[in-house]
Amino acid sequence: MKFVKGMDLSTLLELEKCGAKYYVDGTETDILDIMKKYDVDTIRIRLWNDPWSENGESYGAGENDLKNTLAIAKKVTDAGLGVLLNFHYSDFWADPGKQIKPKAWEGYSVEELEQAVYDFTADTMKVFKENGINTTMVQVGNELSNGLLWPEGKVPNYDNIAKFVNAGIRGVRAVEKDVPVMIHLDNGGNNTLYREWFDEFTKRGEDFQIIGLSYYPFWHGTLDMLTDNMNDIAERYGKDLVIAEVSMGYTMEDYKTYEKLSDDERKGYATKPELVEKIEYPMTVQGQYDFMEDFLNRISHIKGNKGKGFFYWEPAWIPVAGSGWATPASLKYMNDKGPCGNEWANQALFDYEGNALPTWNLIRDFKPQD
Repeated sequence: MKFVKGMDLSTLLELEKCGAKYYVDGTETDILDIMKKYDVDTIRIRLWNDPWSENGESYGAGENDLKNTLAIAKKVTDAGLGVLLNFHYSDFWADPGKQIKPKAWEGYSVEELEQAVYDFTADTMKVFKENGINTTMVQVGNELSNGLLWPEGKVPNYDNIAKFVNAGIRGVRAVEKDVPVMIHLDNGGNNTLYREWFDEFTKRGEDFQIIGLSYYPFWHGTLDMLTDNMNDIAERYGKDLVIAEVSMGYTMEDYKTYEKLSDDERKGYATKPELVEKIEYPMTVQGQYDFMEDFLNRISHIKGNKGKGFFYWEPAWIPVAGSGWATPASLKYMNDKGPCGNEWANQALFDYEGNALPTWNLIRDFKPQD
């Protein structure tokens, strides 16, 4: 497997609709042309089952149902790039803090959930294949550190977790025999988490090719911790390793004027001052560049040449009116108090005006070890 330079562009259609524009050296440029210009080869796109309320209200954050995710995947394929299809198996965000069953699957037994995962995965894969999508990788579940399809699939119920993940893998394989399958946890600096989870899964699990890790420096420990964990699990499990999500802030300047939201509607930064103090690099334009240079050098020198790339998370999610991580309808679905704004704009690879940051040059020029 070659080293992947990837980006998550799941909000692409929403950002276009909201009027986001991107510039390279002052010239407005299509976002996928920018990807190609800077040597990106794969675009990660999340898939939610039904991100709409019973009354048809949008859950927001890209509205990544099959229709919208397929539309992005077509654009990506037409641009000559690969697609990482990221199944969440939820109607909205799935992560270690929430793995909510899709509304349509409420009340299902374990056996019915297993079948639903298989059917949903296989049916989606068939649609992608019929539409000529260049699917180069598939992620079965998102940040599964605490399981999926709660409560039946919540840690420590690894029997059910394995049933559900295995059903997803079989669903992929029913349509695509050879596409690499990723299983993805968060907290890439936590070796205990990875050892326990994958020790349990590999006792019960179908074959898969890639361990995916999230690594956010303000939440997931030091770069040394990430490196140590990757080296350990590379030897322990013999799988290729890909950082499925990474980002680094480039500023702590507020972007309130771009969102056009009242204070009580704004989410604010993901990186609070108390979190920034833990990061090894400053949240400046140069700090973002230096962090990514250190990060890329580390993951490309993992034992056994098992470090196989990265996906920068939502690098194009600049602050524009109308694009946020949630809506009132999705807050109700998640039982979350909100608010709903964009908490990610200072993590992007573009400034608030849409100008490409210097980190793009680093990504373009980076050459992993052979």
